[in-house]
Parts: sequence; structure tokens; C-alpha cells
Amino acid sequence: MLKRKIATLIEEHLKSDSGKILLVDGARQVGKTYIIRYVGNKMFENFIEINMIEDSLSDRLFANVRSVSDFYIHVSMLAGDKMDKKENTLIFIDEIQEYPHLLTLLKFLQQDGRFTFIVSGSLLGVTLSQTSSIPMGSIRKVRMFPLDFEEFLYANGMNEIAISALNDKFYKEESLDEATHNKIMDLFKRYLLVGGLPDAVNSFISEQNIYKVRNIQNEIREYYAADASKYDEEHRLKIRRIYDMIPSNMENKKKRVVVQSIENKRGKTFSDYEDEFDYLISAGIALDVQAISTPIFPLIESSAKNLLKLYLNDVGLLSGVLYGNNITAILNDERSINLGSVYETVVASELLAHGYKLFYYDNRNKGEVDYLIDNYDLLSAVPIEVKSGKDYTVHSALNNFVSNDDYHVKKAYVLSNTREIRTVGKITYLPIYYIMFFHRNEG
Repeated sequence: MLKRKIATLIEEHLKSDSGKILLVDGARQVGKTYIIRYVGNKMFENFIEINMIEDSLSDRLFANVRSVSDFYIHVSMLAGDKMDKKENTLIFIDEIQEYPHLLTLLKFLQQDGRFTFIVSGSLLGVTLSQTSSIPMGSIRKVRMFPLDFEEFLYANGMNEIAISALNDKFYKEESLDEATHNKIMDLFKRYLLVGGLPDAVNSFISEQNIYKVRNIQNEIREYYAADASKYDEEHRLKIRRIYDMIPSNMENKKKRVVVQSIENKRGKTFSDYEDEFDYLISAGIALDVQAISTPIFPLIESSAKNLLKLYLNDVGLLSGVLYGNNITAILNDERSINLGSVYETVVASELLAHGYKLFYYDNRNKGEVDYLIDNYDLLSAVPIEVKSGKDYTVHSALNNFVSNDDYHVKKAYVLSNTREIRTVGKITYLPIYYIMFFHRNEG
């Protein structure tokens, strides 16, 4: 079984007395159902699972349920023998977005208090925005992501003692020895190929067959691209077009979305596609990075939504599009191949999964820096530059950024393949794999 860090959060919530229903959001195929099922069966004598997509395709028992009593009647038709009491009965409502009215009902189920509940969904950002009565105060919403690099290390046999030792080295800014560095870099490169979608990781671990891994990734990417069923045909086509453009945008110098190329029509603006962008981001299949031209803490106060970068939610999906079954581009450090977009995708997914809102620095005169994050301890913005090649010390835009007194920069990072950790002025050079230890309030 794959070790998922969110399992601890789920267990702690279910043991707590918060009075809120945990609602786990996230893209499809990231492992929400599996991990909730695992924790639920481990913690509760009676575990009841109801998949609302399956219900919508069969009996539609819950399609018109509007009251607590009606909900319980329909649950009892499926699992009445397991409905005992709150302490030993967990009801898992899976894919709740299929019936948005059930989101409103959660408030009343929580107030009734007869059983313990947990909920998951794949398009909850979209669904909640369209729900007339959001049960604020009754739910705790958390987002689940594909396996991050730390979880990938666990999947490949590393244990908590080893991860803890690496974490300690990171905080002390101590370089790893050559052999350990090479081992972690080898696993990092494999992560670039496989990514963190559980089906792909399990296939890789069991069979070590990149062809089978790519087939899984291609199926998931096609499913992501086609799954916009809540929209009409016109919106679906534009969503598909924007999603399909993400890999090619990543290979451009600027990497950001060029709105006029979506339909090849002049005069189009960001607002013409706002619903499509919101869908891709809310569904969790695209990661958004917003532009900042004046990086003053907190960054969100000066973000520009119309200068947007989009990344795929999983690096394995991107490397599959770019390199197919050829693994040498990544494993052998081919000089002719620029892995910049692949490295940037890993950093984006790691930062987002670890609690950061994503921004990048864009200034027409002073250049561009890959990422900016808020540091709440330093009360300043922290720039991060990602380098995949050997010229990792060349970064004029970052130099301009840290030397600007108006920005009050206290710390900056360059992430690359280098083993040695060193600090020059305000800039610290770190191995790329240490992005796994950047967590909000700590980075």
C-alpha cells in the first residue's frame, strides 16, 4: 500500500471533536477514495461507502433527497445492518459533486449528529461555487494531490528514519555525501518520469515498465481533457483546447497562457475564458501561477490574474507528453534536452501541495523569476529560481530582484542538480530534491 501523508490528517480529524465533516477535494485519480476507505475500515467497525456517481447511473436513490430522514432511509436500504452509532459508524459519501444538493444537506447531517461522516469529491471547487447554500462552519475542506516526492520515496522503500535524516540535513543546510546525493537524484529523475498518480506509481513499483506507466498516464490525461460534463459543448471544447495547450506553453520562453492562441482569434481577453480557467484550476487538473510585478508581502495583494501560467497537476503526465517512452532524456541528462519545464512542474506541484499559493515575478525591464512565495516568519516574499542545467549560477533576473531594496528580500533560493549547498549573499543554492521540505511558514 502507498503511504499517503493525508491519512494522518484524516485519522486525526476523525478522532477529534471538531464538530465538522471532513470534505476531501482533489482531481480524479489522486487516490481519495482508496485512502478514505483504508482509514475508515481501520478506525470504524461499521464503514458505509456510497458512490454518488454510481447511484446516478443506476437507481438514483439520492437524486431527490432533501432531508436528513430521507437520507437515512436511503442509506438503510443499502447498509441498514451497519448503521449503529456515531462512535463506530462512518458514512463515506464519495463523488458528492454528482448531487450538489447533498452539500447543503451536510450541515443538517452534522447537526443531527447520529453518525460520523466523511465526504470526497473531484470537482468540489466548481460545485461549491454553484451551490446556493454552502454549509460554512459545518465542513472542513482539504485538498488531496498526487504523491509528492517524499511520498514517492516512501513508495520506493525509504523509511521515516531516512526521510527525517534528509530533513535534518535540509534545515541545517548541510550537503549530502556524493553517494547519497546520487541515489536521491536517481529517484528524483524516476519521479519525473512516473509522477505521483497512484495507478502509475503502483505500476512502476511492481513492473518497472515505462510503456505500461505511459499507457496509464495517457488514459488519465485523456480523461482529464474530456471530463467537463457540467458544461455545454462550446465550453468543453475551449476547456479541452486550453488543457491540451499546457505542455506546449511550458516549452515556450515565457511559459504563460497566450489568450489569443486559444481559438486563434484576435481581440480575445482573459475574461473571455474565465470560466474555462476556473474549471481547470478548481478541478485540480491544472495548477495556476499568477504574475506579480511589485512583490510586496503578502503577494496576493498585487497579483495579476490576466498574466497566468498553467502547469499540469502531475509531472509524469508532462514528461509523457514531451518524451513518450524514451527515458534517456531525463535519466541520462541529455545535453540537447532542456528539462526546465519538467523541473518547474515538480516545484509548482510540491509548493502547492505544501500549502503555498503560487506566484511568479514578471517585470518587463528586470526579467522574470520562476516562483515567489510568502514567508510569514520573515514577512517578505521569497524568490525561487529553478535550473535544470549546469549554468545554475547564471540568473540575472534573480540578482536584480534580491538587490532591489524596495522588495525587502531577506532570502532567495536556486534549485538545481548541484549537490553542494552554499549561500552567496541572500541566495542559497539547494539540490532540486529539497523542494520536498518547503512547507508554508517554514520555507
